[in-house]
Amino acid sequence: MDIVLDNMEVRILGCLIEKEIATPEYYPLSLNALTNACNQKSNRRPVLSVDESTVLQGIDGLRQKGLARETQTSGSRVPKYLHELLSRFDLSRPETAIVCELMVRGPQTPGELRSNAERMAPFKTIEEVEEALGALMQHDPPLVTKLPREAGRKESRYAHLFSPQATDEETVTDMPAMYKQGIPESEAIARLAEEISQIRRELEELRQAFAQFKSQF
Repeated sequence: MDIVLDNMEVRILGCLIEKEIATPEYYPLSLNALTNACNQKSNRRPVLSVDESTVLQGIDGLRQKGLARETQTSGSRVPKYLHELLSRFDLSRPETAIVCELMVRGPQTPGELRSNAERMAPFKTIEEVEEALGALMQHDPPLVTKLPREAGRKESRYAHLFSPQATDEETVTDMPAMYKQGIPESEAIARLAEEISQIRRELEELRQAFAQFKSQF
């Protein structure tokens, strides 16, 4: 896969795909509507709390990779955004729905995908889901992979391949705290640097205190 997305870009792309299929009357999305979609509590895993600047940064990343673009709609003064997934990849409606679900919820079993994707592409049987998954795995390049079956699970789960982190359950579940708290990336990095500096200062103070303690004997 020559396209590599970060977690925020994956969430944004998934939301754009979902809204186009499930609620086309509200598509394309304004920045405010897209931010609300990213922070939506239903049909999301994990649930996030991001601000518009973080979403805008993600949109810019998707635009540079040819997966999203800005547009102006008649009667609206604000720019709106839409995805370009189908301009890059030849996917059917069921395949698109599965990719979308894997983006907004993370790895899932065929049974979970059948239930969760129903609002976008109803699947009559599990076999139809598996057929779509098979097509996505055989796509050039592959867009989906089958994960090793976990202990205690009867079925294997599937993950998209737009991000290397998508196949890591811990990474998907524990997205960066800056996304959950709505902190811009630059500020989050600055905070992390300050925390590291504070830890180093405290460690140095402990070393000095221990050295003074040893000198008493």
